[in-house]
Amino acid sequence: MADHLGLHTVGDLLHHYPRRYAERGELTRLSDLPLDEHVTVVARVHDARVHKFNRGKGQRLEVTLTDGSGRLQLVFFGRSVHYHQRELLPGKRGMFAGKVGVFNRKLQLSHPDYKLLDEESGQETVERFANALLPLYPACRQLTSWSIEQSVATLLTALEATGWHGLTDPLPEALRTQRGLLPLPEAFEKVHRPRTKADIGQARARLKWDEAFVLQVALARRRAKETELPAVPRRPTPGGLLEAFDARLPFTLTEGQQQVSREIFADLATEHPMHRLLQGEVGSGKTLVALRAMLATVDAGGQAAMLAPTEVLAQQHHRSVTEMMGELAEGGMLGGAEQGTKVVLLTGSMGAAARRKALLDLATGEAGIVVGTHALIEDKVTFEDLGLVVVDEQHRFGVEQRDALRAKGKQPPHLLVMTATPIPRTVAMTVFGDLETSVLDQLPAGRSPIATHVVPAKDKPHFLSRAWERVREEAEAGHQAYVVCPRIGDDEEGKDGRAPGTRKKRAAEPEEVEDPEAGEEGDGEEKRPPLAVLDIAAQLATGPLAGLRVEALHGRMQPEAKDDVMRRFAAGEVDVLVATTVIEVGVNVPGATGMVIMDADRFGVSQLHQLRGRVGRGAAPGLCLLVTDMPPESPARTRLDSVAATLDGFELSRIDLEQRREGDVLGQAQSGVRSSLRMLAVIDDEDVIAEARDEAAQLVADDPGLERHPELRTALAALLDAEREEYLDKG
Repeated sequence: MADHLGLHTVGDLLHHYPRRYAERGELTRLSDLPLDEHVTVVARVHDARVHKFNRGKGQRLEVTLTDGSGRLQLVFFGRSVHYHQRELLPGKRGMFAGKVGVFNRKLQLSHPDYKLLDEESGQETVERFANALLPLYPACRQLTSWSIEQSVATLLTALEATGWHGLTDPLPEALRTQRGLLPLPEAFEKVHRPRTKADIGQARARLKWDEAFVLQVALARRRAKETELPAVPRRPTPGGLLEAFDARLPFTLTEGQQQVSREIFADLATEHPMHRLLQGEVGSGKTLVALRAMLATVDAGGQAAMLAPTEVLAQQHHRSVTEMMGELAEGGMLGGAEQGTKVVLLTGSMGAAARRKALLDLATGEAGIVVGTHALIEDKVTFEDLGLVVVDEQHRFGVEQRDALRAKGKQPPHLLVMTATPIPRTVAMTVFGDLETSVLDQLPAGRSPIATHVVPAKDKPHFLSRAWERVREEAEAGHQAYVVCPRIGDDEEGKDGRAPGTRKKRAAEPEEVEDPEAGEEGDGEEKRPPLAVLDIAAQLATGPLAGLRVEALHGRMQPEAKDDVMRRFAAGEVDVLVATTVIEVGVNVPGATGMVIMDADRFGVSQLHQLRGRVGRGAAPGLCLLVTDMPPESPARTRLDSVAATLDGFELSRIDLEQRREGDVLGQAQSGVRSSLRMLAVIDDEDVIAEARDEAAQLVADDPGLERHPELRTALAALLDAEREEYLDKG
C-alpha cells in the first residue's frame, strides 16, 4: 500500500510531512455547542442507524450522542459506514471532534474524529485529546491519514529509544546554531506531534532549510564542475559578420537587448561553456538577440544551431533569420556578401535531396547557421565545429534531447535557452540559481497593447456571437485574425488517427499538441470533446464568417501546404486562420490583430500567453478573446481570468507555479508525491532559498569535495540517485 505514496524506508516516512493540522477545539458540553466551530465533546452513544438513499446505492450512518445536557448527531457516509457501525455501539463512551454543522434543524458533526474511552480513562486523557493538533497526511484510499499517523508515532517512539541512532544531519552545526534552527530530531518530533502552532512553525523553518541547503549544495557543486569543462571562446571578429549585420538593421536595439547581448558575449568569450537562460516577454526580441550571438559564433569560426519545437516555428525562424540577414545569409553563393555564411533549414519531413545538401553543408562547415527541429538530434547529423546551441521554448524539449545536440560539439558548445513565459521547472531552477539568467522585459517601440476578455459561451451565447462580429470588423478594417482550437479533428480521420490524404508523421517530428499543464482534473463537470480545427473552420466559413477568406492550419498538413498557408496569411491573402497551437510561438504577422481561442480552459497559462503574443505585433491594437464553457467559480475559469487580467508574462509564470507547484526540481516527475521538495515552495520561500544559496556557495568553495562534511555528503547521495544526478548534470 505504501507504494501508492512512495513510502518504502524510514526516511520516506519521516519526510512524509502532514499536509495540515486539524484543531479539535475546546471541550464543550452538548448544550453549549457553537455553530461552525471546531469542538470536542465527551458523550455516550444513544443509538446508531444505517439509512439507504439514492435507490439503495448510497448509505449513511447516523449516530445520536448524549451527555445528559443535550443531544448531537454524527453522520458518516460511504465505505466507512460499516466500520463505524461496529465501533459506535449504544452505550459506548468516547471523545468526538469536528466542526459543528446543522442539517434538518439538528446539530451534527460530519465524519468526526473520535476515540473511544474505557471507564478508567481520566480527565487528563480527555484534555490531551481535546487540545491536540491532529496531523493530516497526504493519503490515498489504500493508506489513510489515520494509519500514517499511527505508523509515524510508532517510528518516532522507536527512534527516541535508540537516541536517534543513524540519523544524519545535513546542516553543519555552526550554520544551524547561527540561524537559530532546531536540532533535526526535535524538528521531526514537532512537525509530526506538535503541541502548539509555534512547534509547527519552528519545525517547518528547520526542514525548509534542510531542503534548500542540500539542493543548493548540489547546484553549487554542479556550477563548480561546469567551470572546469573546456570550451572554445567565441569572440566576434572586428569588421566581421556581426558588425555587417548590425549595420543592416533598420532600427536601434533597445537598451535591454544591448545589455543582454553584452552578458551573452561576455559568456561566449570565456573558456568554459555558457549556460544561460534568456527570459523575454512575448515580442521582446529574443530571436534577434539569439541571432546576434549566433553571428558572433560564426565570426569566431564556429557553427550555431537553433532548435525549435515545431516545423512551423523552425520554418518561421529560418525565414526570419534569412530576411534579417539578407545577402549575409548567402555566403558562398552568387550575390552573397563577402562576410556572409549559409543558413540552412533541417526538419524531419524535408525531401531527400534537400536533406542531403543540408547535412553536407553542416558537415563541411559551409553552413554557419542551422535552424531545425528534433531532426537536428539524429545520429547522422554532424557538424564541422558546433560552437553554440540555441534552444527555443525549452519546455517543449526533454533534457536528453537538448543534451544530444550539445554532444555534437568537439568540445562542449555554449548553450543559450530561450523562453517567453517560464514554466514551473524553469522558474524553480531560476530561483534556485542554477542558470545564469538574462531578462528582456522591455518591448520594442511600435508594439501595440492587447486587450484580453473571457467569453462565457455556455452562460452567455450572445457573447460568442459578438466575438465573431468583432472578427468580421477586424477583417473589414483590413486586419486579420487567428482562431485557435485544441484539436485537429477526428470526424474524417482514418483508423490510424490521421486525416485522409495526410502523410504519417515521422517519429522525429511529434505532433504539435497543447502543454501537459492544460486542463487539470477537477475543473468542473465532465467535458465534451475539445473543439477541432477542421470542424470550426468549416462552420465559420459557412456561418458567422461567411464571405471572409478562412483557411485551416495544423501540424498534420504537408510542410509545403503549411508554408503556403502561412505565406498567404502573412501577405494578407487570408482573413482568418483557424489553427492548432502550431502558431503558438515565433509566428510574426503584423497585420493580425484579433485572436479567438476556443475551449481556452484546455490550455495552460503559459500557452495562452504565448498564443496571445501572436497579435498586436503591428501598429494596430490587439484583441484576444478566451472562449470557455466553464462556470464562473471553477479553477479553469480562475486561470483564464488571471490571463485576462495581466500582460506580464513573469507575473503569469508565478500564477502558473502557484497553481501547479514546481513538480520535481531535480527530476522529470511532475507528481508532488515524487517531488524532492516536500516542505519548500519556490514562490513562498525565495528568501530561504537565496540565503541557502549564499551559504552553499561559500561551503563548496571552501570544501569542494565535502571532505569535512560527511553528513552532507550522505544527504546528497540520498537526494541525488543516479537518474537525478545525470539529469542535473545535463541541465
